[in-house]
Amino acid sequence: MTGKEGEELASAYLVRQGYRIVARNFKCAYGEIDLIAWEGKTLVFVEVKSRSSAKFGGPEGAINFQKQMKISRVAADFLTTKKLWPSPCRFDVVSIVNEAKKPSVTLFKNAFEVALPELTL
Repeated sequence: MTGKEGEELASAYLVRQGYRIVARNFKCAYGEIDLIAWEGKTLVFVEVKSRSSAKFGGPEGAINFQKQMKISRVAADFLTTKKLWPSPCRFDVVSIVNEAKKPSVTLFKNAFEVALPELTL
C-alpha cells in the first residue's frame, strides 16, 4: 500500500467517523501534515502511518518526539495562515496495518500533546 492509498483509506475512515476533511498534504517550510479535519468544533491534525505488518510494532510507533514537534510547527503555520488561531485543536494518528491485503485501521484520538509555539498575528 502506498502512502497515498493509506491517506485515502484514512480519509474515508475519518469521514465515516464524522470528521470533515478540510486539507490534505498541507505543506509549509516546516514540513507536511497528511490530513486536517474538523471534528465538531475541534480542528484535528492527522498523521497517517501504514505498514504491511505489525510484526515489529504498530505504525503509530514511528511518530517519535521529533516528528511530533515537526507536526506541531506545521499545525501552527496552518493556524496562522488560515487565521484560525486560537481554535481548539488536537493531534490524531491513523494507523493502518495491511497484512494479507486486508487493511486494519486504528484511530488514536489525541495521540500526543504538544504546546503549540507562540503565534504572533
